[in-house]
Amino acid sequence: MRELLKKFENQQPEIVFEWSDSESEAEGWLVINSLRGGAAGGDTRMKKGLEKKDVIQLAKNTAIKYTISGPQIGGAKAGINFDPEDPRKEEVLKRWFKVVSPILKSYFGTSAGINIDEDQELIPLTESFGLWHPQEGVVDAHFKAEEPKKIRKIGQLRYGLSKIIENPEFSPSPTFRIRTSLMITGYGLAQTVIHYYKLWGGSLEGKKAIIQGWGNVGSAAAFFLSRAGVKIVGIISLEGGIIDKNGLDPDDIIKLYVNKDKNKLISRKLIPFETANKTIWDLSADIFVPAAKSRLITKPQLETMIAGGLELIASGANFPFAENDIFMGPVSTMADDQLSLIPDFISNVGIARMAAYLMSEKAQLTDEAIFQDVSKTIFKALKKCHETNPNKTQIARTALELALAKLQ
Repeated sequence: MRELLKKFENQQPEIVFEWSDSESEAEGWLVINSLRGGAAGGDTRMKKGLEKKDVIQLAKNTAIKYTISGPQIGGAKAGINFDPEDPRKEEVLKRWFKVVSPILKSYFGTSAGINIDEDQELIPLTESFGLWHPQEGVVDAHFKAEEPKKIRKIGQLRYGLSKIIENPEFSPSPTFRIRTSLMITGYGLAQTVIHYYKLWGGSLEGKKAIIQGWGNVGSAAAFFLSRAGVKIVGIISLEGGIIDKNGLDPDDIIKLYVNKDKNKLISRKLIPFETANKTIWDLSADIFVPAAKSRLITKPQLETMIAGGLELIASGANFPFAENDIFMGPVSTMADDQLSLIPDFISNVGIARMAAYLMSEKAQLTDEAIFQDVSKTIFKALKKCHETNPNKTQIARTALELALAKLQ
């Protein structure tokens, strides 16, 4: 596996498009690791301090993810190094999408990543440059869809990704209007945990979990896990944390979800981040869900959680551990060797799988069909890992080996 991994990591991306904005200090990169299946896909993000190497690593991770989620295309990623709080953001994005729109029309499909709003920025800007949808390049180049098939697939994408949840089973509140696309990745994370205990054994009821990050992914995962019987004993986000050794009630989790301010945790129980970050890792917990930014979990934090009885990590963030390696660095390898580590390219597959499903011929545009498809996709991937390696350790390594074999 190490030999395959080294070869994959060192292989130069097939296409690297570099951009320097003529009217600001913004710079951007579109990295297409390969045009496997005739196309490539990956989100577009904006972050101050983003570097070319970061985008290359993310493109490679997306390539691995597509072996799980489908469609069977190459991995890509678009990234802009610019402060998303800068008032010039909209004009920077306009100039970016103007120059990449020919690629988006031809063989690259994108979605809204960190600090990009799908409804307010991505969709309107790509439409203004003649695209029917940001995934149009995948529909054309991979599916080779001619009209009316193209019209149907684009229509399914447009409707499905903007669809408001109707089934209360998948919503934190019957009066809370929220898109399926905003809940689907957190749902997939929760399903990862549920499927893990089904396949590797053990009861989910009464398990204790720590959630890192309270954005769309972390908060939705907490909601679905709490409803499944998991006790959320700790939540930590940039603005602070909540610690309850007995576990927050499901109603408390719903209130925290509904009351959040964008990605900010709002609660009277909130303690300062510095305090939470010193104490939360000492909590006795069975499950840890890192769903915040990349490369945050340090070796000492991991060691402390393992000593406290941690048995499962389901990754909601890309590259959750504080290490420079793309895959299986020293911290993630330690986690994989000592407990059950489900890699992000399986557990964080929700929105990628949803888009793939909406482009398929069998897509049904109901909440039940979309959520169940994500659950089945994750279960299938985990079942294959379990069949290959029934042990509770080195699951991430097994998953990576299986993925790399598909890319050979």
